[in-house]
Amino acid sequence: MRARLSLLTVLVACVAVPTASAANPEQALAERYAPVVRLVEHTDCAPGKPFLPIDVNLLFDEPTVALRGPWGNDLVKIAPSAEDLAGLFEYHLDFPGSALDPGCSYLTWERRLVEGHSPTVYAHVATDPAHPGKLALQYWLFYVFNDWNNLHEGDWEMIQLDFDAPTAAKALEHPPVGVGYSQHEGAERAAWGDEKLELVSGTHPVVHPAAGSHANFYGESLYLGSSASEGVGCDDTRGPTFDVRPVVRTIPSDPQAAAREDPWITFEGRWGELRPAFFNGPTGPNLKEQWTEPITWSEGWRSRSYTVPGSSIFGTSATDFFCGAVGRGSSALVRLVDQPLVFTLVLAALVLLLIFLLTRTRWRPSAPLHLPRRRAWGQILSASGRMYATRFGLLAGIGVVFVPILLIVSLLQALVLHATSIFGVQTSGDSGALAFVVLAVGTSLTLLGLGIVQAATARALVEIDAGRPTGVVHAYRLAADIVVPLLVALVAASLVVSLLASSFFLIPIAIWLAGRWCLIAPVIELESVGALTGLRRSGRLVQGRWLKVASLIVVGGGLALVAGPLIGAVLILVTGAPFWLVNVVSGVIYAVTMPFVAVTSVYVYFDARVSLELEGEREEVVLPAEITLAP
Repeated sequence: MRARLSLLTVLVACVAVPTASAANPEQALAERYAPVVRLVEHTDCAPGKPFLPIDVNLLFDEPTVALRGPWGNDLVKIAPSAEDLAGLFEYHLDFPGSALDPGCSYLTWERRLVEGHSPTVYAHVATDPAHPGKLALQYWLFYVFNDWNNLHEGDWEMIQLDFDAPTAAKALEHPPVGVGYSQHEGAERAAWGDEKLELVSGTHPVVHPAAGSHANFYGESLYLGSSASEGVGCDDTRGPTFDVRPVVRTIPSDPQAAAREDPWITFEGRWGELRPAFFNGPTGPNLKEQWTEPITWSEGWRSRSYTVPGSSIFGTSATDFFCGAVGRGSSALVRLVDQPLVFTLVLAALVLLLIFLLTRTRWRPSAPLHLPRRRAWGQILSASGRMYATRFGLLAGIGVVFVPILLIVSLLQALVLHATSIFGVQTSGDSGALAFVVLAVGTSLTLLGLGIVQAATARALVEIDAGRPTGVVHAYRLAADIVVPLLVALVAASLVVSLLASSFFLIPIAIWLAGRWCLIAPVIELESVGALTGLRRSGRLVQGRWLKVASLIVVGGGLALVAGPLIGAVLILVTGAPFWLVNVVSGVIYAVTMPFVAVTSVYVYFDARVSLELEGEREEVVLPAEITLAP
């Protein structure tokens, strides 16, 4: 089948030559291979259309566009013409809006600008003095705004097709030998006929610009993008998408002819407002290496782009964490650049508040043994840390047992719904009753696994406190008798909290109930009560101590949840490990550190229980020594 398609492509390239080719072979070549641009719908600004590749002539003689001088932001002219830009150096265009606080202003402006006009690409046929006999066909796309980590006005992107031909007329007789899609500072290559290169009607390559960044890719996925001048981040080309067939405008390869027909092509300034670092507007095509040395530039193309797994069996994946962390870090950097004084003051205030809160609690003595004691907020965390560190082998072993449960859930979803692979590579989805059943079963198994880990950890800590030897199997054996009531209580609590959280106005109640019920596992395990009694008992223990209990569980859970993804994100930055391996490493760390949450919840449980039973009695500030000294 592929051989037939390749033969058909050659026949189309050799036979279906437009009659216009004799008059203008460059235009004919450009029309034949014009790209299909598959854009991601915009979700933040109604009615859903994203930034489109526009005709740059719409910017000229436009009263909302300004030309500013090389000596700063001094205004040179409002509504400059294409001729006004010709040959200027270090000038820049300025669009209406603030790049560091864009909101929907640029998208709204662009929609007004392009009303009644078609999306446009600029074709350019270029040769390379260092590679005689070869030719490049380039398509340049201009967007009015780059809404990625490096926010800036104006955005030039391009794709390039390479031919083993000295002229456009000769190139019409043969198909391309390779294709390159620009991605930040570099490009990704594909051979003509490569499986990853989608073609429409045999000659029109499909290009997937990433949402916001407009970096070009060959498929729909989440990609890791990085560049020295633009930073690191994740490029998203996933749907919903729609196709655009832009109008092709060919810029003559002869420089004099190009300057006459499109005077703006000689502009050597920036297509966007001046900003610090990579928030600056970009330079135009004529200042890029590929404009005059396209074949030399193509020698540095990458052979692939790295996709980011969409989900993982191990909870929050390193790649999910990485993409989110980079996005939030970029937002913080934008605020710092835009309002450095305000940002610094707010950050300093938060740091001082954190220091104040941490110094308002006692941290020592930690005394991890003698479980049934009242402890300060800091003492609970320090005791949990010491217990986890000194009994790491036992507690890590308890946590690792959770991995098979997650594996079963993942395999169930993969086999029935084709929802995800074992190592977190998103494939396809499904819906309907079967999907609901599988989701319900998977959620129940996950909750049960979390609950049993907590119960086994609680039982192990009691055995350690009593001086009795225990192990992973022994701890799980002791916790086995509460599986049914624990599962019922966890499912009931999760359903109630989830239903309440589905309504914006009921979210505060959902958060309050989640805090009241966060001691279900140690209550049911250590007091041997049923599901409903366990829910009521957890609420009674938390009553009057909600902030202390909830904050400790959140902090303990946060430390456990962040450890794996954080280490995984570091591996992404400093190693070349494949993403599936990074996510597996991250997931194993997540499973191993998860018992720390259970340890924290046990100390919180005993603190609340002792406080309730000895309510009104004076609390001892100094905990008893853990060893007896000889006289």
